[in-house]
Amino acid sequence: MTDPAAPPNDAPAPGREVQSSPPGALQPEPAAPGTVTEYPVGFTGTAGEYFRLWIVNIALTFVTLGLYLPWARVRNRQYFYGHTWVDGQNFEYRANPAALLRGYLIVAALFVAYAVSSNFDSTQWVAAALAVMYAAAYPLLVRQSMRFQAVNTVHRGLRFRFHGTVGGAYVAYLLANFVAGISFGLALPWAWSMQRRYQGEGLAYGSARAAFRGDVGPFYLIGLTALGLTIAGGVLIGVPLIALAASLLGNFDLGDIDPTNLASSTPFLAVALTGYIAVLVLYVVAWQYVRGATMAYVLNNMELSGVIRTRATFSPWRLVWISVTNSAARVLTLGLATPWAAVRQNRYVLGGLTVRAIAPLDDFAAGVGGETSAFGEAATELLDIQVGF
Repeated sequence: MTDPAAPPNDAPAPGREVQSSPPGALQPEPAAPGTVTEYPVGFTGTAGEYFRLWIVNIALTFVTLGLYLPWARVRNRQYFYGHTWVDGQNFEYRANPAALLRGYLIVAALFVAYAVSSNFDSTQWVAAALAVMYAAAYPLLVRQSMRFQAVNTVHRGLRFRFHGTVGGAYVAYLLANFVAGISFGLALPWAWSMQRRYQGEGLAYGSARAAFRGDVGPFYLIGLTALGLTIAGGVLIGVPLIALAASLLGNFDLGDIDPTNLASSTPFLAVALTGYIAVLVLYVVAWQYVRGATMAYVLNNMELSGVIRTRATFSPWRLVWISVTNSAARVLTLGLATPWAAVRQNRYVLGGLTVRAIAPLDDFAAGVGGETSAFGEAATELLDIQVGF
């Protein structure tokens, strides 16, 4: 989330002493100039505690016909932020649910208008116009969402900020995606790198601006690994399924089979269902690897004012396993395992994250900024646009 003069991400600069400060322990004495102090990130949430909050949010959202959803979103985030600790201080999430509700209602109204108008020939132009408006506004929505998330995230009384420009948003989220599309995916890792650079370099904590020291090459390595994983998995799963389908077909008298009704046969349905599930699993594995590896790479190449860096030691492959088993648990429990899955994943990721600083964290001064509209955040939540730091 390459400066030749900067120290490596996984080791202190020569001559610097590393100190460790576990969550909940007495805080270290102020470090001498040039000393690197490590602050492990801790997560104290529990599945049982979060389940009680989550189930109440679900119930209230249901009985209010969705109007409680912004309050549920804020309460969920407040729980996870409040149980995340660095240097003896937890994070805070201070979003205003009422502001989110206004954005949710606007976005929901536009979505309903699109859905209704697309079903009638006389109003197809309305749906087309709304689709064009959404495509044109997409980078603005992403930027606004990141501004809203950042300004409502607080640590040690200091707010985060996001200073990414409108022009930068259009380059990273419109031009880069367009180039990735016309290149048949060959430029997709480049688009990922542009988007992560935009996110990272626009971030600030108080008056300290962030910088992203990564390069585009590792994103291509991540993409190629995911592609190879998908191809290998497709071969390992597809070849046996094709052989099984051929075997089932050989057990039938072809003269008695109606080709138009072949799918009604139970064995063929079973093979088709197995293939569909296998494709879903491959997609989850590949995409979760991309997300985990990208997150680790970005975190290992982020810094604040040349004073603070983050180090990620969690394994992307372990994250893949956690994501797949979490998805299975959700399906098998009809969603009731969602709180356990969320706590499990957060505990693993945050447990593998360390903040490294050459100055006390108290030395950062708060930046100045005003209120930020919640419209972009509401749009990205409802339309399931995956953004974040």
